[in-house]
Amino acid sequence: MGVSGGVDGLEPWKEKAFQGVAQEVFGWQFELCDPYRSFCERRGVTPSSVSDWREIPAVPTTAFKYFDLVSSPYTSISRKPDAAFYTSGTTLGSERRGCHFVPRESLYRAAFHEPFRQALLPDVNKIRVISLIPSPVAASHSSLSWMVGMAVDAFADEVDWLIQANGEWARDAFDVLRAASEEEAPVLVLGTALAFLHLKEAGDEPSVTLPANSRAMVTGGFKGVRRAIGRSELYSTITDCTGIDRNMIVNEYGMTELLSQMYEPVLTEGIKAARRLAAPPWLGVRVLDPATLEDKPEGEQGIISFFDLANLGSVSHVLTEDLGALEDGRLTVFGRVPGSEPRGCSRAMDDLMAGGGRL
Repeated sequence: MGVSGGVDGLEPWKEKAFQGVAQEVFGWQFELCDPYRSFCERRGVTPSSVSDWREIPAVPTTAFKYFDLVSSPYTSISRKPDAAFYTSGTTLGSERRGCHFVPRESLYRAAFHEPFRQALLPDVNKIRVISLIPSPVAASHSSLSWMVGMAVDAFADEVDWLIQANGEWARDAFDVLRAASEEEAPVLVLGTALAFLHLKEAGDEPSVTLPANSRAMVTGGFKGVRRAIGRSELYSTITDCTGIDRNMIVNEYGMTELLSQMYEPVLTEGIKAARRLAAPPWLGVRVLDPATLEDKPEGEQGIISFFDLANLGSVSHVLTEDLGALEDGRLTVFGRVPGSEPRGCSRAMDDLMAGGGRL
């Protein structure tokens, strides 16, 4: 779209630059995505009426369960998207899983590469990867598996896939970790919070200590499962199983409905990063009042919404049901909204359904 984020690609954009690209993206999606256009028209919003990207209507993540939110001129000739990512379906069951169609995989790769490198590999070019996340071959409809596959393609000199798509161990995890601990080069371990918990439960031998400067990326929570532990205990679990120092553990936040991710900048900023998430410059982050969808003041808790410019082929403005707070541009996530759907999300879904095009 003609806007650069700076020399390294992650320097902050000026508000005017983000606004200009967001306006173009909205025009594209308004024209090409019929359900989204109907939703916007019902709310009285068109590309010509918007002066601020925050005025562009946000669709709730629930909408991905009911609509094909595709913004691509190729849909008219039935060109298949490069990828279709499905949510876990823990809320409404597998028959109502959300689906994020990605017409161009190249956008996902472009959005992924530099934020991941700076967050996890600021000091090395290549590294051995041990993945507690299934490979993209085993889980082709998982956006997280695709992300790990992209990391392996770009940065791994060796990879061990330890988890199958069904959650079973593909190999003896501690055999792999023990072998890696005998090497000199650092290792990158990638896993979900639940996978690290499973790793702890699978071990019945002394802890492994991976080489100095090894690091871990942990993502996801315990939604839909009976077992859950707090962050401090989770990080202690990772350290106990791998010997990786807590200050070398990076939390990643992403969603099936977004092509961009956020990371804790602890490897570059140290503990002063205060475990808050940093967004790339093409990802607009807001914290909103759950009822009115008005922006909350700095530091106050509300529901999180994102304007992801990398979502060019779907819908960029996405309203989550996660709670968070913004301070100095950094996001703290507190988990899911408890209980029923927030009123603002419910009203948005009502408008989407009223606009027609339901699957």
